Amino acid sequence: MNFELTEEQRMWREMVHKFVAKEVKPKAAELDETKELNWPAIRKMGPLGLLGMNIPEEYGGSGVDAVSAAIAIEELAWGDGGTALTVAAHNGLGCAPVARFGTEAQKEQFLPRAASGESKLAALALTEPQAGSDLQGVQTRAVLEGDEWVLNGSKMWITNAGDTDYIVTLARTKAERGSHSLSMFIVPTDTPGLYVAPPEKKMGLGGTHSHAITYENVRIPRDYLLGEEGRGLQQTLWTLDGGRISIGALSVGIAQAALEEAVRYAKQREAFGKPIAKFEAIQWMLADAATEIHAARLMIYYTAWLKDQGQPYTKAGAMAKLFATEMAERVTRNAMQVHGGYGYSREYPVERMYRDARLMTIGEGTSEVQRLVIARRVLQEIQ
Repeated sequence: MNFELTEEQRMWREMVHKFVAKEVKPKAAELDETKELNWPAIRKMGPLGLLGMNIPEEYGGSGVDAVSAAIAIEELAWGDGGTALTVAAHNGLGCAPVARFGTEAQKEQFLPRAASGESKLAALALTEPQAGSDLQGVQTRAVLEGDEWVLNGSKMWITNAGDTDYIVTLARTKAERGSHSLSMFIVPTDTPGLYVAPPEKKMGLGGTHSHAITYENVRIPRDYLLGEEGRGLQQTLWTLDGGRISIGALSVGIAQAALEEAVRYAKQREAFGKPIAKFEAIQWMLADAATEIHAARLMIYYTAWLKDQGQPYTKAGAMAKLFATEMAERVTRNAMQVHGGYGYSREYPVERMYRDARLMTIGEGTSEVQRLVIARRVLQEIQ
């Protein structure tokens, strides 16, 4: 692979960076405190193509390549982790499955509004109180009655659920566990019986909302089944592979912002008669951070490149997500350390960045699950 970005990708990065610097980064601290979405910026993202990155142009999207999508999420996270997660979930979790597995009618009905920025967002509902990493433990049921599917069950930690037009929902269509027991459905949020709880109170990422959902005899048309019945697990795994690229890119963006704050602080803060940037203890933390960010970025771009080439990227994605998310925790922690006591204060952004980074080793598959995925591939490959 040639790791040099194309001219188009460099222009895209510059455009997104300028937008984020103006519309996202200045409001990050405020949104973390108020726990509100940055709707003014989100509305402007539609015309820029940031809400339709996984949607083909014929359905109103920008349909950018996977590397460009990773670049955009990284830049958004450089501005605000919460806003980046909102946009990443909308694109990669809410829109991507419909664009990949949906019928023409489904795509025409749901995707143009999702990409426009004039409507609400999109969401994906997988996690349940008793089913997180174990997808086959999903208990939400979907039963076909005539020309309608009837859904009953509950979900939790669903990003964007309270701010979306539709929720792609994973539900059980066969009682027994197995690779063909689950299916995906498109559930409009104005459907009777669908209840979305208030946003969860979280440690960080105030600029995004996560909700519990209850389905009580939710009836949707038969043709709102997404893809084939019994293929929900496979569709979910495909979706999560792409989501790992997004979370990895998001982690890189947060870490990059934290490094920049640490460098600026180290240059101006003096101790023992000179800037603390002159001390080796500080320099080593900055050097390690810059090195790990660079490595993580290359791993993310490589995985995205594999996706663009149509090559398998499950192992590469798991490795990139694992390294990038754990890297972000180290970098934001050390950025706080560079700031000393000020790093623990909400008056300085590194405190927020540390809290934002903490979710990344949990969401889209925990670090432990990533290690399982990687180990299985390694054990298969090496004889």
